[in-house]
Amino acid sequence: MFDTLEADIVVMQETKIQRKDLRDDMVLVPGWDVYFNLPKYKKGYSGVAIYTRSSKCCPIRAEEGITGVLCPPNSSTKFRDLPADQQIGGYPTPSQLSSNIDEAQLDSEGRCVILEFPAFVLIGVYSPATRDETRIEFRQAFIDAMDARVRNLVSMGKEVFLCGDLNIIRNEMDTAGLPERLKKEAMTLDQFISTPSRRFLNQAVFGGRVIGEPDEGREKPVLWDLCREFHPKRPGMYTCWETKKNARPGNFGSRIDYVLCSSGIKDWFVDANIQEGLLGSDHCPVYATISDSVCKDGVIISITDITNPEGMFKDGQRQREWSQKDCLPTSARLIPEFDRRQSIKDLFFKSKTPSNTPQSATPAADSQDTSDSPNTSSTTVNATTALQGATSSASSPKQWLSQSTTTEPTLSQTSPVLKRRAEQPASYTRPPKKAKAVLAKQPSSKTGPGPSQSTLMGFFKPKTPTSIVNADERLEPIDGNNHFPVTAAETALQNEPPAKGSPPKPSFEADNIEEWDENAVEHKINPVTHRATSTAMEGEGKGTTIFDPIQNKESWSKLLGKRVVPKCEHGEDCQSLVTKKPGINCGRSFYMCARPLGPSGNKETGTEFRCKTFIWSSDWSGR
Repeated sequence: MFDTLEADIVVMQETKIQRKDLRDDMVLVPGWDVYFNLPKYKKGYSGVAIYTRSSKCCPIRAEEGITGVLCPPNSSTKFRDLPADQQIGGYPTPSQLSSNIDEAQLDSEGRCVILEFPAFVLIGVYSPATRDETRIEFRQAFIDAMDARVRNLVSMGKEVFLCGDLNIIRNEMDTAGLPERLKKEAMTLDQFISTPSRRFLNQAVFGGRVIGEPDEGREKPVLWDLCREFHPKRPGMYTCWETKKNARPGNFGSRIDYVLCSSGIKDWFVDANIQEGLLGSDHCPVYATISDSVCKDGVIISITDITNPEGMFKDGQRQREWSQKDCLPTSARLIPEFDRRQSIKDLFFKSKTPSNTPQSATPAADSQDTSDSPNTSSTTVNATTALQGATSSASSPKQWLSQSTTTEPTLSQTSPVLKRRAEQPASYTRPPKKAKAVLAKQPSSKTGPGPSQSTLMGFFKPKTPTSIVNADERLEPIDGNNHFPVTAAETALQNEPPAKGSPPKPSFEADNIEEWDENAVEHKINPVTHRATSTAMEGEGKGTTIFDPIQNKESWSKLLGKRVVPKCEHGEDCQSLVTKKPGINCGRSFYMCARPLGPSGNKETGTEFRCKTFIWSSDWSGR
């Protein structure tokens, strides 16, 4: 995955995992460090992760949460109460948080990871969405805390890079089907732009449309919308689509994922865009690319010099290697389950060591990713959304093979140790086992039906048992269907070849059951069978059920036959769905066109997108 993204920093939202769900391929990724903020209470909910490529960048501070009330691992001191040299800073004050939502509750859902590099502060967020009225207050409280944290950091003189899923549509250009939506909700465009979340975003970014006077404390914008700076008039630049409607092929979506930066680093970026062709989620990645050389305080310097701790790079050249000691306390590599452990992939990525160097001197986990080229053309910050758990960037087995031929694994330098086989005395002979008397048992048939079971063919042709029964037992039916046993003599009589000139016997197989003529075979039935049939007919009025084999076949064919679905206007099979909207039709199934919605967001006629075919399943009787 990381090779596909070609990024040096990857920010993920909605990981939907807990600490117990973390695996080696999520944490011990060769050449990468990772920082998680996982939900405290809700299982499989929210979650943010930031991966950093160790060969390109290394943070100097890291925090979980947006308010600073959480504590570092193995510590009871909050981030905001740490010494000044260990803080990132910019924590929201109580006056900036006007909501009644507790700060600890805001940071309990795993929605923010903050990393500080010497050049800037990276904030990866997953903002709450408005699912129902119960989440409105929480959503607004989180937005206020995020706005306060960004503005406080900028006022401290620090540069800020904010990215992630904000769940906010900035203006009318960033969503499809807005006119129909406004008409349906009886809302004007100014009212749409003035909703609290959009008002916050438009006040925070340069060039945002603000209706009326700005709010107190938000008079000046502090961030740039990088995608719109590089593509100011591009329509249909959407990053999220509704999967239930299959709206992505028709590009009927919204732009709710952003990469935003403060003014001091805006000129460092050479590109920003979306990767709408990268599938696997209901969101697509958004990225921004930083130049290799940037201007800081009037001096041109290499970007690696200011995205790593002091002394690690100088003039773009590495001075020392990254090691496990450079991991910050919140790094997932230091979680007890993964600390001091190594991935088997590290054996293939580790640099070859001289033969006179002890192999156990440096842990394999401390080695850098040698597959990374030292002169990569650019440093990329990539924000991806709605991934179901982080996946590793492991090479394919074919690539592993090619790497193992050039880089020798450490274990291959150790000669194998041969073990002696245990020798047995030559005079030892195993005594024979005593034979046990085995009672003759009837072989049990586990592959076929038991004696009290009947197969499906029993509905269509009579039974032909092989045993001979007494005359007194002939009148006793063997099952509830009034089937009577037939003796061997009767069977021979039935199998007797017909005389010359006589018509052939009708077949009672299931395939020919429709051609059965009762009059033609009535004289062939033996007296016992005829007598039993007459007895059954006489008892019809007394509650005895007569099973018609032809009717049975039609019933089974109707039940087990392949269901034929209706065709849509395109001549294609419709898809079957179930109504989940509350109301009188909730739970009813229906058929509709399986094609995706078009750019208009409505069902269309005469186009390649979803047509207007709609049929209730109860109204469709086709087979």
